[in-house]
Amino acid sequence: MSVERIFISREPGGAQQECARIRVESERGIVGDRHFGHNDWPGQNLTLVEAEEIERFCAEFGRPADLAITRRNLITRGIRLNALVGRTFTLGSVTLRGIETCEPCSSLGRALADERLPAAAVIRRWVGCGGLRAMVVEGGEIAVGAALVVTPDAP
Repeated sequence: MSVERIFISREPGGAQQECARIRVESERGIVGDRHFGHNDWPGQNLTLVEAEEIERFCAEFGRPADLAITRRNLITRGIRLNALVGRTFTLGSVTLRGIETCEPCSSLGRALADERLPAAAVIRRWVGCGGLRAMVVEGGEIAVGAALVVTPDAP
């Protein structure tokens, strides 16, 4: 249960930049990311997706395994992210709260569509496995390899 890769994009639709570590601020998100400081909806500032889901998609459709394809910020391995909705967890020195599943949008559909797989089919394929939107409760730093630790529920 750890962070395998980290990505940010400095501007909407811009190229993704892979990072070894990121700085995260409470309720503001990832310093340097396009969504930093935006609060249009809860969980906007940090997204996670399972490496296993990306690899499964790529294998199903004969594509090279590219962990950057979903444009999520954190790529995790060994944890079912949907189980973290409503839960508090830590990554490195950062405390996060799972807000909602990160369902696929038309941008993801268009980005992953090809002659064999139309955008609508891409969206249907990613429903329920597109990742997690999280709110930053307590800022700090997250590095590749950081363990994901779920906080026990309060009684």
